[in-house]
Amino acid sequence: MMTAAQPASACSLSLVLAMDGSASVDAREHALQLNGLADALRDPDVVQAIEAVGGIWVTSFEWSGRHQQLLQLAWKNLTDLPSAVEAAEILRRSPRGYTEFPTAIGYALGHAAVRMRKAPQPCARKVIDVAGDGINNDGFSPASAYRAFDFDGITVNGLVISGEEDPPVRYYRTNVIRGPGAFVEVAASYDDYAEAMKRKLLREIFGSGYASLGQQRLALSGPAHAFSRPAGRTRPVPESDRNP
Repeated sequence: MMTAAQPASACSLSLVLAMDGSASVDAREHALQLNGLADALRDPDVVQAIEAVGGIWVTSFEWSGRHQQLLQLAWKNLTDLPSAVEAAEILRRSPRGYTEFPTAIGYALGHAAVRMRKAPQPCARKVIDVAGDGINNDGFSPASAYRAFDFDGITVNGLVISGEEDPPVRYYRTNVIRGPGAFVEVAASYDDYAEAMKRKLLREIFGSGYASLGQQRLALSGPAHAFSRPAGRTRPVPESDRNP
C-alpha cells in the first residue's frame, strides 16, 4: 500500500555497496571481492529478483582509511540482464585505490550516507551494505558516524569475511548494522565471497517481503534457512550470522 512518503514513481531499492580495501586485504582477496560482487550482480537469480521488483539503483565504492574512498560504480539503474552485465563489467575494470591504509569503518559509513543522499531517484527502501574482515581501527567509530550523518530511513547491513582468525561478526552485529531488518551475512573465506554476496543481495532486493515474493517469482538455488527469520525486527540474528 502506497503512503505519502512513498510516491507512486518510487523505485524499490537504492543500494550503496562499500567494499573493504584496507591493508588487511591482499591483492588476491581484493580481486575475489571485486569479481565476486560482479558475479553476484549478474547471477540469474539476482537478475530475476531485480526484474521482479521493477529494478533497483546501485552504487559501489572501495574504502579503507579515513579519507580513502574510491568510487567503483556510479549510481546505475539495474532493470534486466544487460544492465546488470554492464554494471558487473564496470566493477571488474575498477582499479584498486589503496593498499596501505587501516580500517576506518566510521568514515566508510559517513561516505556511504552522503552517497545515498545523492541517489538519482527516491526509493521505497534505502540500504547500505558494508563488507569487511576487521573491526574499526582508525578514525571515529560507527556510533559517531550515526550521530554525525543523516541515516534517517537507511538500513545498514554487513558482510563479514571469516578466515583463520576469529571474524568480527559480533562487532558488526553490535556496532555496524542498523535499522529495521538489518543483518550480517558471513562468508567462510574470500573464496566464498560471491555466494555470500548473492545471498545478501537477494535478501536486500526483496526486503521483508522475501518469503512471499521469493516463493512466487524465484526458483532459488541457495538454502532457504538463511531467510527464515521473521520480518520487521531490528538487528535479527539469521542462521548465516551465527559463529560455527
